[in-house]
Amino acid sequence: MGTFSIWHWLIVLVVVLILFGGGGKIPRVMGDLAKGIKSFKSNMKEDSTETTESKRIDGSDEAAKS
Repeated sequence: MGTFSIWHWLIVLVVVLILFGGGGKIPRVMGDLAKGIKSFKSNMKEDSTETTESKRIDGSDEAAKS
């Protein structure tokens, strides 16, 4: 019994090929993740500005202050 069998090495090889295989997959995945986070943040800002604008138009914001 050695340290690892052939199946262990094959699994390690597959994982390494998936992570570091040609085409720079990790940087591409991280770039897509960053774009998704930026899009989410910008949409959240748009939603909050629309909510405050709709309160001003309805006058519900002024009624709450009185």
